[in-house]
Amino acid sequence: MKPFLIAVFITVELFASLDSIVSFDADFTQNITDDKNKTISYNGHIIATKPQNARWSYFKPVKKEVYINDYDVTIVEPEIEQVIIRKIESNFDFFKMIENAKENSKDNYTAKYGDTLFNIKKKGDLIESISYLDEFENRVVIIFKSQKQNQAINKILFMPTYPLDFDIIRD
Repeated sequence: MKPFLIAVFITVELFASLDSIVSFDADFTQNITDDKNKTISYNGHIIATKPQNARWSYFKPVKKEVYINDYDVTIVEPEIEQVIIRKIESNFDFFKMIENAKENSKDNYTAKYGDTLFNIKKKGDLIESISYLDEFENRVVIIFKSQKQNQAINKILFMPTYPLDFDIIRD
């Protein structure tokens, strides 16, 4: 779960740290490949706005919603009727990390947080992908398609919704 959350936060803050981008909307594919070259792929949609609001909607292989608001992350997993609510680490300075991203070559950047090195690819003004090795040495690649920037997004979309009878776990 931690590698996924790091990718979420970095993605949100990467968009937020670019002065000209105030919102981001895209379809995504997230591929995670282990040391045996076994890959699992997730498909979904992300919406994000400054300063730190995001909603990752996973459609395949399982349905899941991940909401990020200020210092909270809420993960809604309908298939197991469960909600996980946790605090974002306050010492995780995303803006500083992204501000320190270095351009390696045209449209290719590297950002470091802790022991993790994130590779960011852009195409024009749009972020095309983010890749990194997670704490288990899995290769993670998030590819964005149908990106839209700077469109109005209703803030209500960032408010977690789930049935009251779901199990709630607070970390």
